[in-house]
Amino acid sequence: MKIAIVGASGAVGQEFLRILSERDLKMDELVLFGSKRSAGTTYDFKGKKLTVKELKHGDDFKDIDIALTSAGASTSKEFADTITKYGAVMIDNSSAFRMEDDIPLVVPEVNAADAKKRPRNIIANPNCTTIQMVVALKALENLSHVKRVHISSYQSASGAGAMGMEELENQVKQYVAGEPITVEKFAYQLLFNVIPHIDVFQDNGYTKEEMKMFYETRKIMHSDVQVSATTVRVPVMRAHSESIWSKPKNR
Repeated sequence: MKIAIVGASGAVGQEFLRILSERDLKMDELVLFGSKRSAGTTYDFKGKKLTVKELKHGDDFKDIDIALTSAGASTSKEFADTITKYGAVMIDNSSAFRMEDDIPLVVPEVNAADAKKRPRNIIANPNCTTIQMVVALKALENLSHVKRVHISSYQSASGAGAMGMEELENQVKQYVAGEPITVEKFAYQLLFNVIPHIDVFQDNGYTKEEMKMFYETRKIMHSDVQVSATTVRVPVMRAHSESIWSKPKNR
């Protein structure tokens, strides 16, 4: 089996690389792809040096079986046909295809069977906060249909990618050095702060991040569940936390 990582130099791409190095997954070759800027970068993988190739349209995916992609929604949309043209299964970590009717949105612990129905050879990965919530909701759903959910999420800097983590780290260094704190990635200073605003606000007063949890949960669980979400950015480097209230059908 031949596996590719698209977006290998990003925060998620690096996590893909780390997990694959830990798992005893039988593969013949691992190929790394990235932007023109990251092309040529080398990474250690199980005692070997792997060099990042520039992602281009062409035949580079001809022998790839599985492509793990996390290079942003625009890149996923642009290169989807190139990646899947010869039969590779594209497992996409971006928001590009999550709500497409002909692309399954999969959390293995909840709806693994959906991954078998992929007419475009693409499997979408849900929003990070949705994933951890639906795993818990699935256990409750098995007991009684969940009709309503109120969720508050407290999301780390890692949710904004490598640049988000770098900004928080720089703010710590600037604070310790007594320097002015730089704010670029987030709307406000994240250090010593919480920001109840992730992504853009919608006409209904919820942010796009919050509405993702509504739509994605219903698609993954094949459910009419009503989800009201509040998403907050918090000044920790990694790991999101959630507080979930749910109401079963019979109450």
